[in-house]
Amino acid sequence: MQKLAPIALFVYNRPDHTRRTLSYLQKNVLADESRLFIFSDAAKTAAEQDKVTEVRNIIGNITGFKTVKVIERKQNMGLANSIIDGVTQLVNEYGSIIVFEDDLLSSPYTLQYFNEALARYQNEEQVMHIGAYMYNLQDKTLPQTFMFRAATSWGWATWARAWKSFEPDIDTLMPQFDQQKINRFSIEGTMNFWKQMQGFKAGKNNSWAIRWYASIFLKSGLTLNPSHSLIHNIGNDGTGTHSNNEHMYGVQVAQKPVTSFPDVIEENQQAYQAIKHFLRHRKGTIWQRVIRFVQQQVRR
Repeated sequence: MQKLAPIALFVYNRPDHTRRTLSYLQKNVLADESRLFIFSDAAKTAAEQDKVTEVRNIIGNITGFKTVKVIERKQNMGLANSIIDGVTQLVNEYGSIIVFEDDLLSSPYTLQYFNEALARYQNEEQVMHIGAYMYNLQDKTLPQTFMFRAATSWGWATWARAWKSFEPDIDTLMPQFDQQKINRFSIEGTMNFWKQMQGFKAGKNNSWAIRWYASIFLKSGLTLNPSHSLIHNIGNDGTGTHSNNEHMYGVQVAQKPVTSFPDVIEENQQAYQAIKHFLRHRKGTIWQRVIRFVQQQVRR
């Protein structure tokens, strides 16, 4: 295999999540051959300082990788700025990158999947992003991996050539969308991607991921994805900066390596329909939505 891509892990103030994420990463095939860079954001408030310190104590003693470098931010950057800065730094130096946040449990074969895909599609300009998470789709006849338009942010990888197209300015991105593009961007209205764009514009979120997907979409780019998820997100428990307590995105992580990749560089229509069906029905019936809303209010 070619020179392995560096892993960037972004952490903040969740020691238990960070510990579990690292534990699963350490068990990955290729972990001991991979360079790990851990970006630790500084506390935003005094109340968060103890948790940030606890996280930094954990990451300061990590083994199981070829090298480990910890980057401790001196001031709070926020997740979006930290990721944009860290990814830009590493892709410029290494040419490609694998990105994790502090709440992602990986398959033993996630790093292998990323590195094989990075090598396979490194010269395919249209392929701009490799995702490792996938919804629990009903269609079990999908190929092991497929091309899709949207970019998932729960464990991903990319190249310097693709990251150069990242446009962080929402005022540059939004005017390029007409109603037809908004519909395609939002998977025919089944996902709130455009609402996230509007939310960022209004200062209601600070998502780097929606701007990255928009950048890919406007370049007619594609993303590679597994049909059986290689990542489970444990952050949808209400502890994250941008997460709610949600269970609809829970998955059983694949325990077998990916051995098949698409040769044809075009969106897989079977996968598109399966994802659209999941997104349209993910919230359940009206009654199930009411129950979930009440449960969330009680937890708060």
